[in-house]
Amino acid sequence: MPRGNGRGQARRSDSATHPFTTRNAVEEGARPMSRGEVVMVAVLAGMAALFLWDRLRYDFVALLALLAAVAGGVVPVHQAFSGFANPVLPLIAGALIVSAAIARSGAVELLVRWLAPVLRSPGLRVGVLAFCVAGLSAVVKNVGALAVFIPVAFQIARRNDRAPSELLMPLSFASLLGGSITLIGTSPNLLISGVRAQLTGQPFSMFDFAPVGLGVTICGVLFLSIGWRLIPHGRRGSGGEPAFRIEDYTSELSVGANSPFIGRTVAELEELAEGEATIAAIIRDERRRYVPGGGWTVRAGDVLVVEADPPALEQLVADGKLALVDSKELPPAEPASGATPAVGEIPSEADPNRLGVVEAVVVAGSALIGRSAASLHLREHYGVNVLAIGRRSGRQTARLRHASFRLGDAVVFQGYLDRINDTMAALGCLPLAERQLTLGRRRRLLPPLLILALAMAASGGKLVPAEIAFVGAAIAIGVFGLLTMKEIYDAVEWPILIMIGALIPIGEAVRSTGTADIVAHLISRVAAELPGDAVVALVLVVTMLVTPILHHAAAVLVMGPIAAGLAKTLGYHIDPLLMAVALGAGSDFLSPIGHQSNTLVMGPAGYHFGDYWRLGLPLSLIVIGVGVPLIVLVWPLH
Repeated sequence: MPRGNGRGQARRSDSATHPFTTRNAVEEGARPMSRGEVVMVAVLAGMAALFLWDRLRYDFVALLALLAAVAGGVVPVHQAFSGFANPVLPLIAGALIVSAAIARSGAVELLVRWLAPVLRSPGLRVGVLAFCVAGLSAVVKNVGALAVFIPVAFQIARRNDRAPSELLMPLSFASLLGGSITLIGTSPNLLISGVRAQLTGQPFSMFDFAPVGLGVTICGVLFLSIGWRLIPHGRRGSGGEPAFRIEDYTSELSVGANSPFIGRTVAELEELAEGEATIAAIIRDERRRYVPGGGWTVRAGDVLVVEADPPALEQLVADGKLALVDSKELPPAEPASGATPAVGEIPSEADPNRLGVVEAVVVAGSALIGRSAASLHLREHYGVNVLAIGRRSGRQTARLRHASFRLGDAVVFQGYLDRINDTMAALGCLPLAERQLTLGRRRRLLPPLLILALAMAASGGKLVPAEIAFVGAAIAIGVFGLLTMKEIYDAVEWPILIMIGALIPIGEAVRSTGTADIVAHLISRVAAELPGDAVVALVLVVTMLVTPILHHAAAVLVMGPIAAGLAKTLGYHIDPLLMAVALGAGSDFLSPIGHQSNTLVMGPAGYHFGDYWRLGLPLSLIVIGVGVPLIVLVWPLH
């Protein structure tokens, strides 16, 4: 493992041999601030104040800051929207789409079931998931590893009646910690390796980061398993609980001849569902309805009357190879006059995704009130099936097709997607747009996992950039019908992309106006009076602080040469200071904008800008306290 350039340099003054030197920085630091620097500092201060004020939405604040920078002349007009061409935007969008596809596949439920025995307390839930994310982030891009576990976090939070915000920030921070272990784990490590190659002719190798990264990651994950309590409670984002909530639906599931549930008892099936589904009745011989005891054995041809919410029903259908009664027995669709297929829906009778489901509430004046699906001939006259009925009180006793609808019932309808909204209007039902149900649609477990694996392999093996790999994965998900086009667009957090696109030109302006040089001047003046360990800590801390402003990639490109010049002037090896830059740029725990992992969870968890420092500040102190001694131990200054 390399340990610097092999020369025990003494402190020297030949600083003119390097493009940036401490002496030059000190001399330049005596000049007054230029107009551009003053404007830039004012814009950054105003933006930070508005973010912390938290009264305006973060994307609106970012746009205000961008317009102020343009008005002040520090961002050229023709570059005002150049940030929206930055590859980080499609990378985030693609990762969110891939994450949504995995959530729909059923893989999440399998993983949650496997992890359930060790997730008995909130601390264990955070610790185990953070450990998994950190470990995966060491071998794949950390944003990809996080995308895998976002739907897992939502599922675990739902099962334990907790807010997803308690899990998502720790997982994001764990992905940053794990990325520090290897060369390919995070962009700052790759970029600092390039800086070292330019300066010494030799880049860092794959596991040069491991001794420092492993120590920091282990301590950081242990802290997260306790420190998650610092996250503000009650945050609900775009992936949180819906505005309307019904405790249980009643649905009918047919047991086929090939079902693995045949011969198993009712108690075993309810235990398999982990208490989230109740078998309220068994219908045999088409007409006889029994209220079963726990010891009743399921037979082929039985119809199970199950009470559960849609996710639990969906899992029961998948585990038992069951069929929803009345599912997909609709008459052939004939396009209405002037009607066109829904966006992204392929008008083919063989397309399984053309049949979709919608959850709707029976409102006052509905034609359904007091009538049943059979008496209204919903399938023949309206082209919809009733898959489940849920109501806030009272148990459903009649068969679904004979049950009378009541005001306030929540009903899961199945129908053709190009006309189901019109049908809901005709029936007097209000669709619940917040719910993304896949009840009654065939699950496809392996394709999304295979697509994600190929994207990670392509980006990790440097066959294509990460943004190309994840956009390609998102396109593949649409092409293979794993998500509808509406689901794809709904999965993207558009306000997050707007915020990032608006802030990127501001980060560029920080460099072009010379504002970054102010940081260099301050470091140079202070570092000359400090011992070696403190210089490493100073570089690490300053890199952490500038990363939210510049973005982690820009922070490495700015701070890397500064650290190298500082090392040469003070007579130190450059490696420990370059390692400090990489660790600092990869450890942005104070804001949602320095790294895309933090940005990725902001919308789904409903975090505010000021939420990050509550957990991020103590974690940053741990990284400094553990990272600096390890850097100096593994990469000696002399």
